Amino acid sequence: MLRDARRLTGLDDALSAETWASDWLGRAWASAALGEREAEHSLCAQVCSRARATPSPHALAAVAALARVAPATETALLEQAVDTLTQTQPPPPWCASKHPPGWTATAAWRAVDVWDSQRVLFIDYDGPHPHTLMAHIHAVGGIEIAKLAILQPGAAAGWERLREESEVPMPLDAQPVTDVLAELADALRATDMTWPRNDDDDFVDNRALAWSRSREHLPEWPEHLELSDAERRGLLDRFTTSIGEVVGAEPDVVRSLAELFLDYGEGYIISGPLSWSPDQVMLFLSDWLPRKAILDADQRNALPRVLGQWITFALTERGIDPPWINPVLDAVNIHLPEFQAAFDDTTAWGPAKQIAAALTERGIDLTNRQAVDDAIRALNAERLAQRLIE
Repeated sequence: MLRDARRLTGLDDALSAETWASDWLGRAWASAALGEREAEHSLCAQVCSRARATPSPHALAAVAALARVAPATETALLEQAVDTLTQTQPPPPWCASKHPPGWTATAAWRAVDVWDSQRVLFIDYDGPHPHTLMAHIHAVGGIEIAKLAILQPGAAAGWERLREESEVPMPLDAQPVTDVLAELADALRATDMTWPRNDDDDFVDNRALAWSRSREHLPEWPEHLELSDAERRGLLDRFTTSIGEVVGAEPDVVRSLAELFLDYGEGYIISGPLSWSPDQVMLFLSDWLPRKAILDADQRNALPRVLGQWITFALTERGIDPPWINPVLDAVNIHLPEFQAAFDDTTAWGPAKQIAAALTERGIDLTNRQAVDDAIRALNAERLAQRLIE
């Protein structure tokens, strides 16, 4: 890194210095082992130690660049090293003072698709080198930043022009700068917690820079808001009333499946229990349902029809136009074969489903709490005895 820092000494552009340091910090973060939380600190500490031991203009430039984008926990260490090195080394042109000018966020925008499954953020910055910070965020299966980029100033103005008419609508709306920075920081936090780590080059290269712009706006952890019993009953009643009879399915089967869809939506659809999208259908059918749920023959036979009805109901409740409901319905047919294969693969079942299946085979009523508790104790004792025999 210090050898590479020679390129910084001739720059007069602070933004280039920041992207350089962000790239190196990103490499350290991306290559760290699971559970390793000190990768960026180790890099900063080693660079400061080496720079002090062998002072040079490019060593000072490396430390000064890190100081602009490194985590706040490293600020004191890096600034102290900068103070020491500037006593004997000339600072680079882009860092002519101890506290070089920063960046001012002047405007921000958010684009959200009709299903609320992905978002794009734009933040315009004024300063020595005006530019736009862009973040593309996925909201399916958890919040995760797919891509970060530094763009030309005013890039948001070209958003609508660059999109094809056939693409899902993602209208761009101006938003308060502080709100968008808070959303960016929250998405960075969630992405940092996801394993395996996002190794997209554009994300890794710009991660530290994005954190440096948004860290002070990081919100508290959001509360998980659940539907009240009355709201839940109201949704299920409106659904069963709106669809009438489903051919080949009893009303109790239809309602039991609707309750299952609502359980998934409440627990796993971040944007709300009715915010179904093609990707949500894919996760539900190919992953969640085979691992988590037990369906009897009637439920399994009715599943495709009732799921299609539920998706139409849910998206209509959200005010989605019919042309954008159809791709979600198409996803049901696309991913049903994956569901059929995974549902019959007992090795893919989660522990809770395995136990529930074993109790069902024994004729245990899963709605009887005492019977379930007694049966689980007996099942655990049998399994322990079997292991001892083996």
